[in-house]
Amino acid sequence: MKSGYTALVGRPNVGKSTLLNQLLGQKMAITSHKPQTTRHRILGVKTSEAGQVVYIDTPGMHQRGQQAMNRYLNRTAHTALLDVDLALFVCQALVWTEEDELVLAAVKAAGVPCIAVVNKVDTVQPKEKLLPFLAELSGRHDFVEVVPLSARDGSNVEALDKLVTERMPEGGLIFPEDQITDRSERFFAAELLREQIIRRYHKELPYAVTVEIESFVEEQGRYVIGAVIWVERENQRRILLGKQGEAMKEAASAARRRMAEFFDTRVHLDVWIKVKKSWSSDEASLAQLGYSE
Repeated sequence: MKSGYTALVGRPNVGKSTLLNQLLGQKMAITSHKPQTTRHRILGVKTSEAGQVVYIDTPGMHQRGQQAMNRYLNRTAHTALLDVDLALFVCQALVWTEEDELVLAAVKAAGVPCIAVVNKVDTVQPKEKLLPFLAELSGRHDFVEVVPLSARDGSNVEALDKLVTERMPEGGLIFPEDQITDRSERFFAAELLREQIIRRYHKELPYAVTVEIESFVEEQGRYVIGAVIWVERENQRRILLGKQGEAMKEAASAARRRMAEFFDTRVHLDVWIKVKKSWSSDEASLAQLGYSE
């Protein structure tokens, strides 16, 4: 039997979280079109007859910004390359940037075997345009394989999963067969609410928002969840609320529906919006809000 760890790394917004969800066959990581949507290391366990692969989704490695949050995101991504059996270097078809070079340098420094995953090939027409890019990418590093795919529609994802499993070392199960992640239900409740905020306020508040679950109890056959949305300024709080709080009600209702689907049970969700000045720039505030390795 095969079993081991595989890290998904890449610059922001190349589709790592969408790929993780496709590999696992279920939603595990939140997604949006905004860079830096993923803020935490998220572990997803794929168990099959061939073995068990523990996939590790990571924040995008980036050059922009020197805030405490940016440093945390980069540390989290770099740390994921330690002690894994394989890396998936995810990049975008026909696009190569300085941040891609930064990620590849981290892979090389880690000395871990690596498969290059060229995502978003569904956006390339005709497909022959891919060939020079794939050839150039192959020359950048001694990759185990170069795999073009589309995480959005799932094309070629199954082939990638098979390649990954084959590269895992021999060994027994790392996690119980029915376990799919190391994260708690509280974590996913916070992420599902944050996903709705990012998608609905992506122009106004892309990075100034985080979510903390203050209470999470099961009673009378349902989950009763109390969540706090933290922003950095009072005007951001007003933006979230909208006119007579209607905008926030819609976002919270959508999040509650996603939670009910994810947890497969009824959910009651209470949401408050509070201000914590410059929380993303302060290491202590980040740690208090759950941003720690």
